[in-house]
Amino acid sequence: MEQRPRIVVGVSGSLGSLAAVHRAVAEARRLGGEVLALHAWEPPSGEFGHRRSPCPPLLTAVREAAATTLAEAMAEAFGGADPGVPLTARTVRGRTAPSLLAAADRPGDLLVLGPSGSWLHRGLRGSVPAYCLRRAACPCWSCRAPNSPSPSMS
Repeated sequence: MEQRPRIVVGVSGSLGSLAAVHRAVAEARRLGGEVLALHAWEPPSGEFGHRRSPCPPLLTAVREAAATTLAEAMAEAFGGADPGVPLTARTVRGRTAPSLLAAADRPGDLLVLGPSGSWLHRGLRGSVPAYCLRRAACPCWSCRAPNSPSPSMS
C-alpha cells in the first residue's frame, strides 16, 4: 500500500512559521497528503545542563508551555476551522533543526520551513532553515515571512 505524501512543518508561533503552516497545508491539498506540524523544545539550560542538575517541575512547565505554544499557533493559523487535510500537531523534545530532520524521514516527505528567527536567535542557535537545507534527505521549501521585502536584484 502506498503512503500518502507527508509534509513536515516547523511551528514556533511566529508569523513566518504560520506562513509555513499555510504553505504546508496548501501542498498537502495539492498532493493529497497529510501535514505533520512540529514544535521542538528543550530544557532551559539545554540537555547537558538538565542532566547536570535536573529539575522535574521546571521540565514539566517547559513541556506544558511548548504544548500551549503549539496549540495557540494552530488555533491562530486556522481560527478553529478544519484545514481540509489530515493534520497532526506534535511537540518533540530536542533541538529544532535535528528534530525536523528526524521527523521528515520517509521517502517522499517534504519539509516546509519558515524564515529564521531574529539575528540574535540566529547568532546564538544558528539558522534552522540553513541547517535543514544543507542536511535534509528530502525536498525542502523555505518560506518568507508575510510582508517581507523581496530580495533586490543587483
